[in-house]
Amino acid sequence: MTKAAESLERSLIDATADRSLDRDCTTLSRHVLQQLQSFSAEAQDLSALMNRIALAGKLIARHLSRAGLMEGVLGFTGETNVQGESVKKMDVYANDVFIAVFKQSGLVCRLASEEMEKPYYIPENCPIGRYTLLYDPIDGSSNTDINLSLGSIFSIRQQEGEDTDGSAQDLLAPGDKQIAAGYILYGPSTMLVYTIGKGVHSFTLDPSLGEFILTEENIQIPNHGPVYSVNEGNFWQWDESIREYIRYVHRTEGYTARYSGAMVSDIHRILIQGGVFLYPGTVQKPEGKLRLLYETAPLAFVIEQAGGRATTGHENILDVVPTKLHQRTPLIIGSKEDVAKVESFIQNGH
Repeated sequence: MTKAAESLERSLIDATADRSLDRDCTTLSRHVLQQLQSFSAEAQDLSALMNRIALAGKLIARHLSRAGLMEGVLGFTGETNVQGESVKKMDVYANDVFIAVFKQSGLVCRLASEEMEKPYYIPENCPIGRYTLLYDPIDGSSNTDINLSLGSIFSIRQQEGEDTDGSAQDLLAPGDKQIAAGYILYGPSTMLVYTIGKGVHSFTLDPSLGEFILTEENIQIPNHGPVYSVNEGNFWQWDESIREYIRYVHRTEGYTARYSGAMVSDIHRILIQGGVFLYPGTVQKPEGKLRLLYETAPLAFVIEQAGGRATTGHENILDVVPTKLHQRTPLIIGSKEDVAKVESFIQNGH
């Protein structure tokens, strides 16, 4: 090998090593600061908030990895939450993790979760901390006992007003008030996906470093995809327009059904591969099952930042103004063309 060839080979090896090292150094908190192109107090706060969410994700992932080996982790508690649903032990643990992590942050005054009837206040943080964390601690908790994927969903909003009466009325605002949102997916690897309104970015937990490392920047959802994700067991409870859409995909070549029972997992698939996720209301419960503040609005923020759409079928999710903290909405979310196709059936049905 000539000296010139050796020099070229060394420079290529060095460049590859530099890129690899730079990638390993792009942690979540660093990435937030890079996105904001600032070291201002607000940027530092948002970076610290994302770091605390990451810590909660690491703690939950560790707990899940040992769930089958420890007593008192799996199964139901015997209680019901504010939604009237049976509470699993993992729901309680994950909810407590978020509270414990943010108690120490100094930034968050309130935490609002679908597991709690009212927001949880941290008085010692409230004079300074002007942020509220809204979250679904464990999405798809029925998957815990059978070792399938689960997720956590999160959203950050800035507190408006003093909220002296503890009613958190300022949270009853549309989804465009979110300053950050995302989810953590507990699968074969633990992945965190987030947006602060500057695109969608994914990070994978490297257990050897104990850090979430940048996996992909500026994810774009395909305009159309093959996947439709819906619980077809509810078929006869839906409005006829939704049933007509399902009949359409059954007789149209190129569609494939994927439904895991964990919404984060299903929506992550659609973010990467394209398609549509549906959780419509039923004839008896037209409002659906999913909560606006903790589930549909955060996921809508992510998907829209990736170039997709999220709607109730009649209104963009991010435009919906809630009248109560635990308000529910139907959800049609995913690739623009696929969401529009579902909407066309709804519009023709009314």
